[in-house]
Amino acid sequence: MAKPLKPKDLRQMSDEQLRLLYKERTRDLFALRVQASTQRRDVPMELRKARRDIARILTIQRERERQRLQQT
Repeated sequence: MAKPLKPKDLRQMSDEQLRLLYKERTRDLFALRVQASTQRRDVPMELRKARRDIARILTIQRERERQRLQQT
């Protein structure tokens, strides 16, 4: 699993990059959940990091959406 993403780095990405990263992180989260349930491996920290990364991505996307709505 990659390092947690910083909001500063996410804000520098394009909308398309954020969408692709979101898809990647959701796939990672699914894999971690399956791994945690089947192998009983200790992955709570990795699960938490993945969820937080997804939340950060969604927050940045929502901020951009709100900015576009305010400009029109």
